[in-house]
Amino acid sequence: MTRRLPWQWRAVGCRSASVISSARHSPHVSLQHTEHRPWELPGGNWIMRQEWNDLTFLHWEIAPSALRPHLPAGLEIDTHGGAAWIGVVPFAMKGVTPRGVPSVRCFSDFPEINVRTYVKAGGKPGVWFFSLDVPSRLAVGLARTFFHLPYFHAAFDCGREGDQVRYAHRRGLLEFDAVSHPGSSVTAGADSFALWATERYCLYCADRRGRVYRGEVHHPRWPLQRAEVEIRANTLLHSWPVGPMHPDVLFSRHVPVVVWPLGRVG
Repeated sequence: MTRRLPWQWRAVGCRSASVISSARHSPHVSLQHTEHRPWELPGGNWIMRQEWNDLTFLHWEIAPSALRPHLPAGLEIDTHGGAAWIGVVPFAMKGVTPRGVPSVRCFSDFPEINVRTYVKAGGKPGVWFFSLDVPSRLAVGLARTFFHLPYFHAAFDCGREGDQVRYAHRRGLLEFDAVSHPGSSVTAGADSFALWATERYCLYCADRRGRVYRGEVHHPRWPLQRAEVEIRANTLLHSWPVGPMHPDVLFSRHVPVVVWPLGRVG
């Protein structure tokens, strides 16, 4: 694919002090709607903003017993339909920057692909990441240091080709190559897999001593579409005893996001 990607674009110039000050104190667009949240917004100020674009949600069934050894004791495995699920989610990050700081494309825009599952603690359902692969070494270092997340540097390409999105990833023997074809919109019902797998407003992580943390996030309700996906290669799950792929392949074009500091669980 010859499309020039965000990290290859020239950096934007610095904004004026007045623009930066306005950005620091203006409410973020994601906070215009909060009624869909399963719990109230966290206290204190959010510290980071970002946008998530062209996401495809893919899931495979897996036995909870296969996940348990890879999770801290303080987390409960969340299930749907009596099964646990492991997901592969490729997408493009944009505008990743601390609060009040203007984004610079060569640092703030990059694609990501993560391998994840779903957990709960203190009644709050969230996401646990087994790996997050990006082509940005800076993002790897910062996320590992400040968010205790298992980021890895990898070759990853994400770009639109008309209405479809192409993903091409490689890290050593791990590879993911797929094309996603978004279709009709989805209205996710209260007990639907679509709602269960996407509407989660926190992540969980653990430091090197095994202490568990929760990171709260906020974004509008996901604008979801059905999608068809052509998977040409996928070895990201080669070490996991996964079962069938879930028939619901979901796609979302864009959500704006804000992130709060990590808080200790328990």
